[in-house]
Amino acid sequence: MTISAHQRVRKAVHRHRHLSKQGFLERAFTFAFRGLVYAQIWEDPEVDMEALEIAPDSHVVTIASGGCNVLSYLTANPAKITAVDLNTAHIALNRLKLTAAKALPDHASFHRFFARADSKDNIAAYRRFVAPHLDEATRRYWEGRDLIGRRRIGGFSRGIYRHGLLGRFIGAAHWLARLHGVDPRRMLEAQSRDEQRAIFERELSPIFDSAFTRWLTSQPASLFGLGIPPAQFEALAGEERMNEVLKARLEKLACDFDLKDNYFAVQAFGRGYAGGEGPLPPYLQAANHEAVVERVGRVDVRHVNFTDFLASQPAASADRYVLLDAQDWMSDAQLNALWAQITRTARPGARVLFRTAGEATILPGRVSQAVLSRWSYSAEASQGYTARDRSAIYGGVHLYRLKGEEA
Repeated sequence: MTISAHQRVRKAVHRHRHLSKQGFLERAFTFAFRGLVYAQIWEDPEVDMEALEIAPDSHVVTIASGGCNVLSYLTANPAKITAVDLNTAHIALNRLKLTAAKALPDHASFHRFFARADSKDNIAAYRRFVAPHLDEATRRYWEGRDLIGRRRIGGFSRGIYRHGLLGRFIGAAHWLARLHGVDPRRMLEAQSRDEQRAIFERELSPIFDSAFTRWLTSQPASLFGLGIPPAQFEALAGEERMNEVLKARLEKLACDFDLKDNYFAVQAFGRGYAGGEGPLPPYLQAANHEAVVERVGRVDVRHVNFTDFLASQPAASADRYVLLDAQDWMSDAQLNALWAQITRTARPGARVLFRTAGEATILPGRVSQAVLSRWSYSAEASQGYTARDRSAIYGGVHLYRLKGEEA
C-alpha cells in the first residue's frame, strides 16, 4: 500500500491516542489491513441487486472490496459502475478480475482462475492472456512478492481463498474447531436443512461455549480477520457477549439457507468454492459469462475514498450507492461529510444500501436532520433483505431512498 493510501485508512479508523488501549488496537488493525483482506466479498449480491433495482441508466457507486459484487452487478445491466477502495490489494484484485474477464479465452478458463483458483494452469494463463493487458501498477502488484518471498499471483495456483486476512481468519477458525475435536467441513456433508441444523447444534454450537472461545472472542483483535476494526467490534457485540453474537451469526449461515445454494457457507466451511463445482457468485456462473465480458468496460476502479470521489463529481451524477459496512468505522463528522456528498450527487430515484454490525440503522441522531430528512428509510424491506442475506455476518441490511422522487 502506498503511504498516501495507508494514511487514508488511518484517517478512517484512528480515533484515539496511540498510547491508549483503544488507540493501540486501532493501529494494529490498520497494520493488518495493509494487505489483501477479502479475496471474496462478504455481502450477498443477489440481495443487493434486489434492493437497488438497478436500471439500464443506473450509475452505481460502490466500495470495491474483493470485486465479486462489482462484477456481479454487471448482470443487472447498469450503465456504469464506479468502484472505489482505499486498499491497494483490493484495487489490484478488481483490476485483475476485470482484465481476466476480457482477456481469458472462455468461461472455462475464467472459472478455473477464480472458482477453482488452485491450478498451476492459472499462472500460465495469467502470463499468456492477462498480464500483457494489465496496467503497470496492477501487474507490479501481482508479480511482486509477499512477506515470505512468493509472487502474489501464485495464490491462484494455491487456492486464493485461503489467502488474505479473511482467508487466514477462516483457517484459524478451522484450527480452533479441530482443537475442540470438530471438522467444520462436516457441514458440507448435510443433505437437507434438517441435517445442517443437527450438525451445527451437535458439533459447532458447543465450541462457542468453551472458556477459551469466550475469552478469545472477547478480544477485539480476534476479529481483525473479518475486517472488523475496534469501533465496529463494539457495535457488533452490543450488550451481548461476543461468543453468543458470533454463534448466532454462524447459526444463520449454517442453518437458514440450503448449503447447495449458499456459496458463503461453502467458503466458510470448505475454504473455497468446492473445487468450482458448488454454488457460485453471479459473475462466475456460466449463464452470466457473456454478459459480464461484454460489460466489463462499464466499470471504473478508483483508488480513492468514497466521500472524496463523490466530492469530485457533478451534482445529480449517480443514483445507486453501496457502502458495505464502512459507516460502522466512521465518526459523526465523517458520516455527515459522506451523506452531504451522497445527497448532492443523487439523481431522482436514488437508493443507498449499506450494512451494519448491529441490527439498527446507525444514521438517526448522527447524520444531520437537514440531510437525513431528504431520505426515506425502507424499514420493512430492510428487515427482509437482512433475513435473506446469505453471508449472515451482518446484523442489518439497510435501504434508503431519495424522498419525493422515487422511481
